[in-house]
Amino acid sequence: MFDFLPQEIFGFLLIFTRLGAMTMMLPALGETSVPPRVRLFLSLSISLIIYGLIRTTIPIMPVSPVALGVLLVCEVLVGVMMGLSIRLLVSSLHIAGTVMAMQSGLAMAQAFDPAQGGQSSLVATFMTLLGVTLVFVTDLHHLMISAMYNSYNLFPIGGEIIVGGFAELITETVANAFKLGIQMAAPIIVYALVFNAGLGVIARLVPSLQVFFVAIPINITMGFVILAVVIAASMAWYLDKLQASLEAFL
Repeated sequence: MFDFLPQEIFGFLLIFTRLGAMTMMLPALGETSVPPRVRLFLSLSISLIIYGLIRTTIPIMPVSPVALGVLLVCEVLVGVMMGLSIRLLVSSLHIAGTVMAMQSGLAMAQAFDPAQGGQSSLVATFMTLLGVTLVFVTDLHHLMISAMYNSYNLFPIGGEIIVGGFAELITETVANAFKLGIQMAAPIIVYALVFNAGLGVIARLVPSLQVFFVAIPINITMGFVILAVVIAASMAWYLDKLQASLEAFL
């Protein structure tokens, strides 16, 4: 019993170290709006389930404290880097919402964005919260849990951490997130270019007309109309990209 319990406790804590770090970073599961106790209970529950599935592949507990510390640090790094690579794609919603707000004249309307942990435009906050909601509605959080389990096939415990590969993955994810955000906001960007060009022509033809006071209500109204028309297609496109990103870890 005394030889059995330390190995079992070591194995469970080793699993919890990686999965706990991933849970804190993943979108939807690790949002700051979720109470810490709920996130902790979720991490412990998932760790207990996955521990029963891979306990035979867990190495023997190192005798040296230094080796044990290195092993724990490596597990934390794997969990953080995997969770961060998925979390960065959620920033595309924030980018799209911010661009839409700037082009439609709503950039000064600020609200607290729990996903970003700070103030954001109303449109960006709305799109971020909508994206988190749709993750649970479409059961994409199941893919996140599957990615946790399959991470032990991609990166075995005690294996070599390919830092260069992770850095390249995160760089590519940031570029794709920015590209996706601009593509989601493309309809409003095109509208803003045409609308502002038209305002410039009107201002030159009728210099006495207060173009700014006339254009702002129209710009805001058209921004809401275009957002209502394209929001469904934009979020469906975002969910497809997020699913493809999660399937890369399966």
